[in-house]
Amino acid sequence: MKKADIKTGFLCNNNCLFCVQGDEKKKFGNKSTLEIKKILKNAKKDCQIVVFTGGEPTIRQDLVELVKCAKNLGFQTIQVQSNGRMFSKEKFCRDIIKAGANEFALALHGHIPELHNWLTQSNSFYQTIGGIKNLKKLKQRVITNTVITKSNYRHLPEIAKLLISLDIDQFQFAFVHALGSAAKNFDNIVPRMALVTPYLKRAIDIGRYFKKEVMTEAIPYCFLQGYEDCISENIMPNMKIFDLNFIVSDFTKARVAEGKLKGPNCRKCKYFKVCEGPWREYPQKFGWDEFKPIMK
Repeated sequence: MKKADIKTGFLCNNNCLFCVQGDEKKKFGNKSTLEIKKILKNAKKDCQIVVFTGGEPTIRQDLVELVKCAKNLGFQTIQVQSNGRMFSKEKFCRDIIKAGANEFALALHGHIPELHNWLTQSNSFYQTIGGIKNLKKLKQRVITNTVITKSNYRHLPEIAKLLISLDIDQFQFAFVHALGSAAKNFDNIVPRMALVTPYLKRAIDIGRYFKKEVMTEAIPYCFLQGYEDCISENIMPNMKIFDLNFIVSDFTKARVAEGKLKGPNCRKCKYFKVCEGPWREYPQKFGWDEFKPIMK
């Protein structure tokens, strides 16, 4: 099924050090209710899944109305991608579920307040945890995304344990994409993949032990031998992105052609045809020495 990713705007109540949107896009604010309703109607022509994202969609006063519109249009899955803070209010959870939202993708970047709050540059940890607890109490499907950074990669196993204790349905570890704020803070934010890998594998093992679905994003096959089934790019649905004032009709093609990069030795690897490679900013900074082809 095809997914519509709708950027509802770029305002946010967090100020993450790794935000790919960065401060620059905040000046564009949020789209109007009418604009998004028009986008929803356009998206329904060829998409069955819709994701409300941003910025932070839950700070909009009209989000419940927009979710209801998506439901009335007949979207099968209506996901809200969020930092989770607003979901600490149980009434908000109930209202948006009643309106039609049936999947929630929340962001958690640390296992303790000090780490998560440092990365989000806000006092957000307990609100996000409270939001997860409320949604699980209301029997909702909750998936999480943890952006892998220099500050948290050693704590991925502890983060996995916390997610299991919260009964998350699926959790993902996504390597930081060095755009926006992450580009500005590159030296303090972007870790070396070779250092990340042992902690990441341990986190995946913990999730597997508890029979949880654990995925990775933007980490090539050569770092994930024995964990190839966790590479999310293998199962990502075709996605159409409604961005600021343009549409990306096929995000997979755009991601491979413009976002990712393959190195001089990648063609030797048995996964060459299926691996997308890392975000291009990574080897542009660090080179290709870490990337060892898996021979046929």
